[in-house]
Amino acid sequence: MNVEEADSEKHTAHNNTVDFSQRSIYRTITALAIPTFGQLIAEPTFVMIDTAIVGHISDAALAGLSIGSTVLLTTVGLCVFLAYGTTSQVAQLMGAGKRKEGMEVGIDGMWLALGIGIIVCALLVACSSPLCQAMGASGNVLAAAQIYLNATIFGLPAMLLVYAANGIFRGLQKVKVTLIAAVSGAILNTVLEVLFVFGFHWGILGSGVATLIAEWYMGVFLCLPALIWAKKEGASLRPRLSGIANSAGDGFPLFLRTLALRVCLASTVVAATHLGEQVLAGYQGVNSAWNFALNVLDAVGIAGQSLVATELGARHKDRARIMTKISARAGMMLGIIVGAAMILLGVVAAPLFSPNPAVQILITVGMAVEGVFMPIAGWMWALDGILIGAGDYPYLAATCSATAVIYVAALIPLTWWAGNWTNQIWKIVMLWSAINFLYIGARALFNGLRTKSDQWMNRALAHT
Repeated sequence: MNVEEADSEKHTAHNNTVDFSQRSIYRTITALAIPTFGQLIAEPTFVMIDTAIVGHISDAALAGLSIGSTVLLTTVGLCVFLAYGTTSQVAQLMGAGKRKEGMEVGIDGMWLALGIGIIVCALLVACSSPLCQAMGASGNVLAAAQIYLNATIFGLPAMLLVYAANGIFRGLQKVKVTLIAAVSGAILNTVLEVLFVFGFHWGILGSGVATLIAEWYMGVFLCLPALIWAKKEGASLRPRLSGIANSAGDGFPLFLRTLALRVCLASTVVAATHLGEQVLAGYQGVNSAWNFALNVLDAVGIAGQSLVATELGARHKDRARIMTKISARAGMMLGIIVGAAMILLGVVAAPLFSPNPAVQILITVGMAVEGVFMPIAGWMWALDGILIGAGDYPYLAATCSATAVIYVAALIPLTWWAGNWTNQIWKIVMLWSAINFLYIGARALFNGLRTKSDQWMNRALAHT
């Protein structure tokens, strides 16, 4: 065999190794992403089920649900750091072979979640009415928003415990239980919702009560195995003030990052409120499906987050880089599939969200706009999860905050301008185009630039 033939065989062997490695990583991402998706869709699924059922009560009830669910999702979403921060810390410690310490970090996160849940629940009980009014609700819409929010508020501690427990599951890469919890929780919520709304005729109150029960069911279902696994690793189940404080400190930049996102979403709801009841109702129909779709995409980001964090914990920088590229590619490919599904859903399923033909048209158009932008959202969300897994929290907080300022500053004149339009369809197009161009697009740019360098990985290696 001559030198050229030997080099050719080496090159072929190398390519086969890389291809196998890529297929293996794709399989691992899929194996983690599908069950992870289960936990992520819990709250958005509850809201989407609520939307489909409440939409058949009245337009005012659907608009009120949009206000009330936005307050709820914003509050729960602001605490997503309980899952993300715990995931990266547990995964890095597991990668370094420190299993007991990793489990104790997870338990600290659960105690922090319970404390935050109780405090936030009390605050919302006192402030539910002013919050709904601040978002532009009045009259029948305000009454419906308050009824729904007051019924679901008391499920907050349960959902925050679910977030924290899932940080443990993801870090351990034991996430199948989250899928079981989400599916059974969604089934329970649907059955109770139909019973309470159509059987007992409780209206939007029945929708809120059904969601409350389903949230606590999921909280118990997921917390028990998390505690059992922690005990098996020899981790203490008692609250450790130093550990809770560390979890809170690490989570603060993630809180700011999520706050920026929620400010943008809440600002969009306020804009929709000022554009009319039908636009707000149509926005809610699209928004419930959009939240669901984004959590599909986020499942890939969280799978990549866990894998990359584990590799960085083991100080395998090259493997972390490969997983980053493949995870981002997987996110974009999934975005294409989800986008096509969302466009199809808007065409065939709009009547499920409202019996009003005018609102149905707005939902169809809004979902079509969202479907077009899904691939870039999938790419961005995958990189976002990976940067969280690496503990690059300050960068994410800074860039998300800057993007939010730009978006809100642009949305104010756009809403004023659109308020003079008579065509409702162009109003819904403006709303969904704005958030995709000015928020999702800008974040994709920032995340892409960050992962081109090694700074985010060097930061993680310096802390392990």
